[in-house]
Amino acid sequence: MPKVKKIILVTATHHPYHSLWKKLAEEVANRHGIELEIRYEDYVFLIEHGDTDEYGMAWVPQILAEFDDGSIKVLLSQLPLNEALQPDPEKALEIMEEKIKQYEGQ
Repeated sequence: MPKVKKIILVTATHHPYHSLWKKLAEEVANRHGIELEIRYEDYVFLIEHGDTDEYGMAWVPQILAEFDDGSIKVLLSQLPLNEALQPDPEKALEIMEEKIKQYEGQ
């Protein structure tokens, strides 16, 4: 079974929630004791490995995980919102942890 070996954050410093996405990626990497790689506006990487829209275009930020079998999977591409329509960091972390468990269990 594949094990997560690296967290990859693809972001843009001008994004309004850049610092929140960075904190989320750091937290997941720290929880698993693995490396965090930060890429800036690497749309080619996201088109190949991330989520895209119906035209094949990617957006930032996105958090992905690289596994020891060489696969790269999306952990988070959109921030979940709470009832006040504000970003919900705890729910975001929960989603990413669930996806890691799911991918490692394959």
